Amino acid sequence: MLRFKILASAVPLVAAALFARGGLLPGPHPCIASASASVEIADMPWRADLHVAFTDDPAEASVRVQVTESAEAADFALVDDSDVAEAGACDADPATHAVAISDTASRGVPIIYLSHDGPADYRIYVRSRTFSQREAAALVVGANFARHPLKAASL
Repeated sequence: MLRFKILASAVPLVAAALFARGGLLPGPHPCIASASASVEIADMPWRADLHVAFTDDPAEASVRVQVTESAEAADFALVDDSDVAEAGACDADPATHAVAISDTASRGVPIIYLSHDGPADYRIYVRSRTFSQREAAALVVGANFARHPLKAASL
């Protein structure tokens, strides 16, 4: 009987935790779509096709991404001003690549140096409710990986 009481008291706590976290099912993840594939931030890191890490030291970086103040100066502009995602823009299919942001860099992982100054391999402009600058940089690097996996693997 005591076990049942403990279980009964734990259920509301679990339900409150799931509600606070956003429910049982993961919500939409930031993604970008290109002509041949889409790239999204992985919902579970162990299911990612590519892991990236960030550094504050430009000497450690294998990829440099500059955040620009204008869309005209950027290679990639990531802008959304809507709370609703475009239907079918990043539908998951076999061509979808998942990118996970790692806290620490391991061998073979692209290490991104994100700054507002050049030089840079990519220049991005981000004004978004969905993407952070780090997520946008990870997606852009991941999109390059999806297009050229052998070249990207040698970063």
